[in-house]
Amino acid sequence: MWTKRTIIILANLVLLLVMFNFSVSEKEEVLENGEMVLLKLAPVDPRSLMQGDYMRLSYAISQTEELDKLPARGYAVVKLDSQQVAHLVRYQEEKTPLHPQEHLLKYTKGEWSINLGAESYFFEEGQAKTFEAAEYGGLKIDEKGNSILIGLYDAQRKLILPERK
Repeated sequence: MWTKRTIIILANLVLLLVMFNFSVSEKEEVLENGEMVLLKLAPVDPRSLMQGDYMRLSYAISQTEELDKLPARGYAVVKLDSQQVAHLVRYQEEKTPLHPQEHLLKYTKGEWSINLGAESYFFEEGQAKTFEAAEYGGLKIDEKGNSILIGLYDAQRKLILPERK
């Protein structure tokens, strides 16, 4: 016989699985149909001894002197140049207004800058030297402002690939 407690646990488990699958399918949609955007990186410390090799990313558009005036969540509105490099137009709380050729990037406000949700790039141990040349973070974005970091790019906007051993 099913108890009330068992039914609640199973219902929560099913809900959790549905939400997880929805999140995965949403990310796959961004990867498949999203627009490629390059964001200029701002310098940060690239090492973490506790987590292995990774690069902590900070984007130039994330740095603002008016951080305290921004809402906790919102959108960075960017325009792309001919090289697919994003340039900040403004920050706004809602998805609209959005003018032609403008794109949205969701953000949350951090302590020192805004976070675009792609602030870490993990790579194989021993590859730190290869990724030191990174000048841009490559993101795929959708029309809702969702983004996924797909790689790091050098000054010539070429994807940086790990060295083969």
